[in-house]
Amino acid sequence: MKAIRGATTLECDSPKEVRAKVAELLDTVAEVNGLGREEIVCIMFSSTVDIRSLYPAKAAREAGFSHCALYSSLEPDIEGGLPLCVRVMLLVERDGAVKHVYLHGARSLRRDISRTLNIALDGPAGSGKSTVAKLIASKLDILSLDTGAMYRAAALKCIREGVDYAEKSQVERVLENIDLKVKYSGGRQLTMLDGEDVSDKIRTPQVSMLASYVSAYPSVRAKMVELQRRIAARVPCVLDGRDIGTNVLPDCPFKFFLTASPEIRAERRYREDKAKGSPQTYENILEEINERDRQDANRAVAPLKRADDATVIDTSHMSAEEVAQFICKKIQEKI
Repeated sequence: MKAIRGATTLECDSPKEVRAKVAELLDTVAEVNGLGREEIVCIMFSSTVDIRSLYPAKAAREAGFSHCALYSSLEPDIEGGLPLCVRVMLLVERDGAVKHVYLHGARSLRRDISRTLNIALDGPAGSGKSTVAKLIASKLDILSLDTGAMYRAAALKCIREGVDYAEKSQVERVLENIDLKVKYSGGRQLTMLDGEDVSDKIRTPQVSMLASYVSAYPSVRAKMVELQRRIAARVPCVLDGRDIGTNVLPDCPFKFFLTASPEIRAERRYREDKAKGSPQTYENILEEINERDRQDANRAVAPLKRADDATVIDTSHMSAEEVAQFICKKIQEKI
């Protein structure tokens, strides 16, 4: 049995605000810990005396956490205490480390564990961003958000709907109400499209190429960037993509731009695909990477570009582990 602690603050004392913030707090605790509802045995809340409109336990029940024991208590009035604050402790059936969650103004209660650490990794296709991001996340015990997977899922949706990706209106119509979610299980990001885990289905060459076209549409990028920023604001994570440091998180203090020659990147992708049984030749992959580079660099919306304050790392002759170690060292020097 493990205890997970957390807290959040409200903007005002109203039933709507209590419901929204309690649901956000519990969903975030579950997300960052990879918790299933069945693992939660008990949820205990305490709230400051200025919260009277709704018991947090009732808000939790309304948010779907009715399978476990729920308790609410009122804290004593302490002069100088944090106002409009809801604290929570979850008892869960789990071994190993857990992550505590402090949102909004409640971060001031535990600055030692609630600092939101965001790391931006940008670079062209095949530069090793995704692999390095996973290694960094493991070393720093934070989440790795594969932003490219979100665009790939959007591309897969277009393929399944038979959309002409050259027609902006068709793409926008299909993606207007796309059901796309990112979940974490066992330290791995799962990309959920219309309730289906498509984490493996979005890794085909067809989806990869179409993702570059689809992501060029402003409406598509706006939807994805909004989701990415929302996740990054809530939990420490490393994000990899092509415009993280310039567009998604321009104020991120830790920015890195990974690069390598097209030939090196094609060779890496060829070895990876060959291990998976792909019939693609090295020459075909090199041609695809060169074409992808041209698309990403020349598109009108959020093109591939190095942020002025990003640290450039040529990964041509470095292993993924060496790159991850270098980045972690740089981050530690700034902290």
